[in-house]
Amino acid sequence: MVTLAQVAAAAGVSPSTVSYVLSGKRAISGPTRARVEEAIERLGYHPHAGARALAGRRSHIIGLVVPLHTDVYVPIMMEIAISATVTAQRHGYDVLLLTNDEGPDGVRRVARSGLADGVILMDVQLDDPRIAVLRETGIPAALIGLPADSHGLACVDHDFVRAGALCVEHLADLGHREVALIGYAPAVYARHAGYAERTLTGFRQAAAERGLRVLHRPCKGTYESTAGVLAGVLADRPATTGFVVQNEKAIGPLLSLLRNFGRAVPEEVSVVALCPEELAERHSPRLTAVTGPAKDLGRRALELVRSRLDGRTTDEVTLLAPVLTTRESSGTALLRHPSRVSRRAGRLG
Repeated sequence: MVTLAQVAAAAGVSPSTVSYVLSGKRAISGPTRARVEEAIERLGYHPHAGARALAGRRSHIIGLVVPLHTDVYVPIMMEIAISATVTAQRHGYDVLLLTNDEGPDGVRRVARSGLADGVILMDVQLDDPRIAVLRETGIPAALIGLPADSHGLACVDHDFVRAGALCVEHLADLGHREVALIGYAPAVYARHAGYAERTLTGFRQAAAERGLRVLHRPCKGTYESTAGVLAGVLADRPATTGFVVQNEKAIGPLLSLLRNFGRAVPEEVSVVALCPEELAERHSPRLTAVTGPAKDLGRRALELVRSRLDGRTTDEVTLLAPVLTTRESSGTALLRHPSRVSRRAGRLG
């Protein structure tokens, strides 16, 4: 690793002169500054982040707060985190990974230490307690998610309200009148995760507008929990012919259970998922799915932080439009004999 002393020797100046060039705390003549900067560039010298923070300069580090919940779909979270990291590196920044287990205290610690120039929060809740710390400390920040109150914040997220509505509209256009939403685990709704709550809002609003009967059931996503949820849905609403799934872990078990109990997809039951394209293509039948570009979330969040670091602090909320791709898992609703529906619902119990 190149040291400050080596830079000083290469530039023919004292180490303190190099320090003054880096900190800007003392005027240095143009020719001397040019020699030091040329030596820094040639040797590839990178000042220690803590030293730069103490000197009042940017650390060129962005803190990324990632979720460690067992109920999140890890591949998507990793895709977002990698995208943010790659974008940061392109702009000369490093990324410091933090966990959301640290909560508001972790954000406050990073903001006050000067270790990071800004932070990106993932897994944003509608009433996220970390937001108060952002406002208190004034650290430049971007949110991947949309809280209930976004005043003064820079946020980017998928338009989950529209995503929930797209699922309902697609099934309604196919003639389905009874639709169930298989959601995330109960803990996701208990912490008011924005992506889950907003999808449910869009689902219910669109159902009311189109005159559909709907219900929502949280699901942990295991085979056993999905079996219990499906049995409950068909016991409560035996005429259900449309399923919307917003829980990547539950998709495989649901398709398997429907197959085991004679519910042909899409001949008798249609399934629409909110999931990545590659997951939709992996299942049989291939899934009609509502998707959004996860990579764009990480990239745009990093750009929002950079904008704030440059002094552009106007409120900015960017919602990425979801896309519904029709595949083999959804089809026209068929009229079904009530006694046949009841018998099959009983077999699931």
